[in-house]
Amino acid sequence: MKKKRVVIALGHHALGTTLPEQKIAVAKTAKAVAGCIKDGCQVAVTHGNGPQVGMIHMAMAEFCRIYPEYTATPMSVCSAMSQGYIGYDLQNAIRTEFLNQGIYKPVSTVLTQVVVDPYDDAFYHPSKIIGRVMNAQEAEMEERKGNHVTEVPGGFRRIVAAPKPIDIIEIESIRALLDADQTVIACGGGGIPVLSQSNKLKGASAIIEKDLAAAKLASMADADILVILTGVEKACLRYGTADEKRIDEMTVAQAVRYLEEGEFEEGSMAPKIQAAVDFIGNSAIRRVIISKLDGEKIDISGEGGTVIHK
Repeated sequence: MKKKRVVIALGHHALGTTLPEQKIAVAKTAKAVAGCIKDGCQVAVTHGNGPQVGMIHMAMAEFCRIYPEYTATPMSVCSAMSQGYIGYDLQNAIRTEFLNQGIYKPVSTVLTQVVVDPYDDAFYHPSKIIGRVMNAQEAEMEERKGNHVTEVPGGFRRIVAAPKPIDIIEIESIRALLDADQTVIACGGGGIPVLSQSNKLKGASAIIEKDLAAAKLASMADADILVILTGVEKACLRYGTADEKRIDEMTVAQAVRYLEEGEFEEGSMAPKIQAAVDFIGNSAIRRVIISKLDGEKIDISGEGGTVIHK
């Protein structure tokens, strides 16, 4: 019998913010991944990197400020660094949990590059805030370098584009690992954003929306289920109001309508619903589960979350 192929997308709550928090969080996440394996699934794991890539970018920018003879670190390199150290913690935690439970499967992190379109409208309207708060003089220096800044309480911060993912460079390697029944961690933080220029790949000054990258990974890896773990148990209509309503299940058509009506908050639930729409498409088989990692088990039946289907 063919095993179900599941992509698990980890949000901020499944990783923590600081290094000690991350160590604790990934141990809990590892138990959930092991549970999926014991349920007979093939698993790929992807994750966010919001606090982590910001921390790296801030540290490297401060280093270059103190030592101006060093070259500034591009966003694509910061993304690669975050993939590496989050993947390191995740794969070791999952490996340990597998061995504790008598599961003898390799776990690998694939440093993943995700292609974006240089003409994506996002490059003309950057929206992702990163890095430390700067004063007016520092902000002006950033703009002279060709970077974008926005005013925030206390000063200015840099903003970068959030283009849509259009291809995954390492997808054949990811598929090969899954076909060999191994567990793979890939597309961390939305992937390293790159532009395809003839035979070369050039890092892009961008951050890819992690949920949309998870949908692209699930689609290209031919997954059956995409599980998006977040900080709430279910998606909601009229979220945060007196007549808030939890959604147990919805169709793709309903999801599209709710998105058009502005039911879901941009930068929060909206990308997750859009990811579900992108992944399922016209498939009668694919499903998306939006849920909270509560305890040490992921319920791929969707009873504890919101299930989205054709």
